[in-house]
Amino acid sequence: MRRILDIRLVPAGVTHRTTMFEIFFDLVFVFALTRVITFMAGSPSALTLAQGLLLLLLLLYSWGPYTWVGNLVRPDVGLVRAATLVAMAAIFVAALVLPDAWKQSPGLLDAPLTLALAYVVGRAVQLVVLFWVSATNPPLRSTLRFFSVPVILAWFPLIGGALLGGVAQTALWTAALLVDIGGARIASAFRPWQLGSVDHFTERFGLVLIIALGESLISAGEGPRTMAPVGAAVLAALLGLTSTVCLWWLYFDRLAPAAREAVSNAPGERRASVAGDAYGIGHSPLIIGAIYVALGIEEVIAQLTEESAHPGRLGWEAAVALYGGAALYLLSRLVFRRLTVGAVYPTQVVAALLPLALLPIGRSLSPLAALTVLTAFLIGVTWFERRMDRRDERRDSALPGVP
Repeated sequence: MRRILDIRLVPAGVTHRTTMFEIFFDLVFVFALTRVITFMAGSPSALTLAQGLLLLLLLLYSWGPYTWVGNLVRPDVGLVRAATLVAMAAIFVAALVLPDAWKQSPGLLDAPLTLALAYVVGRAVQLVVLFWVSATNPPLRSTLRFFSVPVILAWFPLIGGALLGGVAQTALWTAALLVDIGGARIASAFRPWQLGSVDHFTERFGLVLIIALGESLISAGEGPRTMAPVGAAVLAALLGLTSTVCLWWLYFDRLAPAAREAVSNAPGERRASVAGDAYGIGHSPLIIGAIYVALGIEEVIAQLTEESAHPGRLGWEAAVALYGGAALYLLSRLVFRRLTVGAVYPTQVVAALLPLALLPIGRSLSPLAALTVLTAFLIGVTWFERRMDRRDERRDSALPGVP
């Protein structure tokens, strides 16, 4: 009880690592991300996929400041923990209503308005905590004065869109996202954030990605909704697992440790900017790409179980989610690599763009064949990247002075 009522802030040192409480918080956040899959899978269309992207971006860029909070102070102690629990409750409420994000009802608080208000509560909590933390930190207080303006301005179109609904909701929520992201980027350029523990910062982003990969796979496994899985659906599930393993390998095997080392080796005055750019710009699309691949896998399994006799063609919406998500993941990975490690080869760019060339072919194939093609492609990319890593290792070891 004393720890809960303690109002003192406990600074996070340079050796601070992600706490169990932060992982718990991130689990609730990723649950909200996977609920976007439920929203898009309800009635897959080009509009739904675009609206899902909007929801994912709003969620991801509202989560980022909580990483900076945990990098500045211990979030699992005292009133900071209590405030984070309030934010966790808001995110959980948002997750519950996400599948009905564009469905208005005659009630006082329908799903769009509930979602908008829950989002505002989550953002308000992080601003309150950050301003509290900055009480004895003038440079951070200066950063927050710039950062908080676009964040608060974005609340007005967000709530207005929820009240109006329909096309106006989509337009106003897009405007809110642009104000939030654009203003925050401009603010951080003038007043960079302060990065304490590199290990905590990079580990936190990596954990969210791996939780998203795991939770997305679970969500994809829930694709069969009307029938028990048939043999083809089981095979599709295994192909989905293989694809997810490839996505994991492409980031966590070599790139994640190399990126962490690159951020650690950046000059002290530039370290926060390097980390903010790499993980703010390159990392969020990785998660979005994984979410879309999971949606594509879910659509494949759903078609195989609900229409097992005549599965037909995959269709444009599912193909865009499956192949477009893979392309987004691979391209984002290269952006992240470029902002940290620095070396990106033309062959890697070509490989990342190939799923877009395969998309028209995939939509004309049967669902199982389309997923098989993508899985084989990801296996090939993983093998290719592994060979390039070994070549780079041999080249670096041959340099003078390298042990």
